[in-house]
Amino acid sequence: MNDQKVAIVTGGARGIGRAIAVELAGAGYYIILNYKSNDQAAEETLEMIRKAGSDGEKARFDVSDATAAEACLQDILSRFKNIEILVNNAGITADGLFIMMPDEDWNRVIDTTLKGFYNVTKPVLKKMLRNKRGSVVSISSVAGLVANRGQANYSAAKAGLIAASRSIAAEVARIGVRMNVVAPGLIETEMIKDAPIDRIKDVIPMARIGKPEEVAKVVRFLCSDDASYITGQVISVNGGMF
Repeated sequence: MNDQKVAIVTGGARGIGRAIAVELAGAGYYIILNYKSNDQAAEETLEMIRKAGSDGEKARFDVSDATAAEACLQDILSRFKNIEILVNNAGITADGLFIMMPDEDWNRVIDTTLKGFYNVTKPVLKKMLRNKRGSVVSISSVAGLVANRGQANYSAAKAGLIAASRSIAAEVARIGVRMNVVAPGLIETEMIKDAPIDRIKDVIPMARIGKPEEVAKVVRFLCSDDASYITGQVISVNGGMF
């Protein structure tokens, strides 16, 4: 069994997930890069991981598909001894007023973010508990902490990550596994490409949009031994929005 230090990053092909994967690669971790469908983006991220001084491999599966997730993860868990980090970053949006929201839009967002968290975290956490060591960081959002019109599904999913992580943190803390959450604000990714950026910046005290690397550095800290006494916490990275 391979004894490299391993970090699994879901939704890692682009945006915040890509930045996190590269940041953890720079810290010496072998990266398991999960993504749903964009092979080209995943390959580009893998090349960036190698340039950061580490290596990794692609793990293509939809986190909302329990059967696919289990099959891929069981293979990974059987091959690597030290799964030290899991970053739950996979998520999607399907915005709209709640009263007009189709069932499909509600379910897709909840299934990817929250069911995906369950499908991936449960088997990986079992491995961490056997090793009595590990750090799980889930990427929530400012929308999981404050009201955001038109995003009831997204807000519910991201708030669910927070509640679940806090509860699980209390269950596993004595065994040596930590669970934390990072809640980004407005970050330069494809997810906000259609947003009215100039208007949004007016409500951010720092008066700018954040960079994926700024989120990634917080994740790296929470996964490191420097954060050894931090668990069950939510760290906001939002330029002072609240």
